[in-house]
Amino acid sequence: MLESVVLVYTLYIFLKIYISVMQIGYINEQKRKAPVLMSASRYLVAGNYAVAKEKLGLIESFVDYFVFLWWVMAGFSWLQGLVQVEGAVMQAVLFLFGFFTVNYLVSLPFTLYQTFKIDEDFHFNQMTPRLFIVDQLKSIAMFVVIGGALFAALAWIVTNYDAWWLWGFVLLFAVAVVVNIVYPTIIAPIFNKFDPLEEGELKESIISLMKRVGLKSDGIFVMDASKRDSRLNAYFGGLGKSKRVVLFDTLLEKLKNEELLAVLGHELGHFTHGDIWKNIALMGGLLFISFFLLGHLPDPLFTQMGVVPAAGVKIAMMILLLPVISFLFTPVMSYVSRHNEYAADAFGSEMGGRENLVSALMKLVTENKAFPKSHPLVIFFYYTHPPIIERLKELGYDASNTIIEEEEPLPKDGIFTFVANEQTEDDNR
Repeated sequence: MLESVVLVYTLYIFLKIYISVMQIGYINEQKRKAPVLMSASRYLVAGNYAVAKEKLGLIESFVDYFVFLWWVMAGFSWLQGLVQVEGAVMQAVLFLFGFFTVNYLVSLPFTLYQTFKIDEDFHFNQMTPRLFIVDQLKSIAMFVVIGGALFAALAWIVTNYDAWWLWGFVLLFAVAVVVNIVYPTIIAPIFNKFDPLEEGELKESIISLMKRVGLKSDGIFVMDASKRDSRLNAYFGGLGKSKRVVLFDTLLEKLKNEELLAVLGHELGHFTHGDIWKNIALMGGLLFISFFLLGHLPDPLFTQMGVVPAAGVKIAMMILLLPVISFLFTPVMSYVSRHNEYAADAFGSEMGGRENLVSALMKLVTENKAFPKSHPLVIFFYYTHPPIIERLKELGYDASNTIIEEEEPLPKDGIFTFVANEQTEDDNR
């Protein structure tokens, strides 16, 4: 049984690696061709940024594979022997804390490299080491409190119910819905500052836009995203009365009011079409299938791993294998999401004007250094948004021969050094 599980995970990792390799080769080829949507220099930079991230993800996939092998062949047995306390629930909670601690330490170097090397080289990162540490400490504290309570509840269910997978699904799905409700008003402010949008024409226009679709929100806020990152974004967060409009301060700096309203019109399209609830339903379906399949793993599997099939080990094994099941369902969920994005674009163009939405999308691509092309496999598996060229085409705009002129010179440090190194070596996700 253990051999079958390892084989399935091996095939999953192999496919991930194959897709990454194809993406790297594809972008390295495309970035040297005639640019689209941006100037030649920015097009090359965007390509190099996409390749740099993909290479890091490729290495991370290899590491994930060997960590998985270690867990199922020795790690679970070692950790279970280490955690010797009275009480099945407490033992499970400590086991899971140990499991997540090891995985966190393994993934930390990749997070650091992405933030302080890749994002720094491409002039995205605004985060200081001190802020990074503070963020990590806050996240760990939240994980200990919320995660500890959730682990205890799941462990109690696993210990006391034969159909624990069903009740475990109900618990986790309920927690996911609650998190969506409280995230904008309770969780997000722990990490960022949210100031009400100042009175003026923009605020009045946004309120008018929301009234047209019957959206009542908790307010319109500006988030200090620039203290961590220079990317542009905006979103509607929360459910029920906790819904709020959040604008990144970086977005306000780069987009005109008309363009910003078109972007918000797109987001209002998701609200009008009920996409949030559709996504929750899809997530619930995936979670149910995952709990059903992984909740029926036979006890001989755990015996082969040299462990007692206690609650902590069962939950940890589910967490290890959940990415495999998620990966299998990713194309379906991505397809549905892309369909919803097209519909939201159409709605946004009606609400804020087609020209304004087209202009905003082109600015977002340029400012976020999003390479406009990807390998078909990457689009099939991972793209929750349609490729930008296809989105613009659907809006009636032919972007194939469009080049955005430079508005300002590119930095001469860091980014060009990285570009040069990439050339000698020869995401939108």
